[in-house]
Amino acid sequence: MRDFRHIESWIFDLDNTLYPASCRLFDQMHVKMGEYVMRHFGVEYAEAKRIQKALFHKHGTTLRGLMVEHNHAPEGFLDYVHDIDYAPVEPNPALIAALEKLPGRKLVFTNGTTTHARRVMERLGVAEAFHGVFDIVDSDHIPKPQRMPYEKFLSEHSVEPQKSAMFEDIARNLEVPHEMGMVTVLVASDDNEDAKLLNGTEVMPHVDHVTDDLAGFLAQLNFGE
Repeated sequence: MRDFRHIESWIFDLDNTLYPASCRLFDQMHVKMGEYVMRHFGVEYAEAKRIQKALFHKHGTTLRGLMVEHNHAPEGFLDYVHDIDYAPVEPNPALIAALEKLPGRKLVFTNGTTTHARRVMERLGVAEAFHGVFDIVDSDHIPKPQRMPYEKFLSEHSVEPQKSAMFEDIARNLEVPHEMGMVTVLVASDDNEDAKLLNGTEVMPHVDHVTDDLAGFLAQLNFGE
């Protein structure tokens, strides 16, 4: 397994990674996505969820699918989907302590919005630990796992991939970072149904480490000589 002694940039996905999937925050967003698609296409909710899931699996995000296949503007969708209750996300002292221990920069790289990320980070109590957020608007609404967002992220934040580690809940989003030379960590959870479906059970050579406890994983890292 690759170690972390050379890491200078720590890159974290947001949803179901920085906060635990057990918060079910993404469940709220899934409902909102279904409602939005239902209204946009004028279909019943069950059919809207089928359409939404198909777009997500094919394009990386539901929004990207709407934009590519239906020429849909992003702003209304993002505002609607992120109008949720953040109360389930509670302060995480263990994560705060673990992040403060990490040497170098901490960055969020998300397919969501900066506003959504900031709300989550404030709830967790980790906002002060991070040096920046790269969101779906920064990536011109092109989501992970496509390569372009990663390249733009590296350029805008002056990140050296060979000195970076990336944490994600969806394994396919780690393929490009691994190719670029990053150490990759999959944050797994039995509560994350979409990720379980996408990740499957096979061995993934682009995943260097797997954990079901982000704070615990970070806390046990040793940066000694």
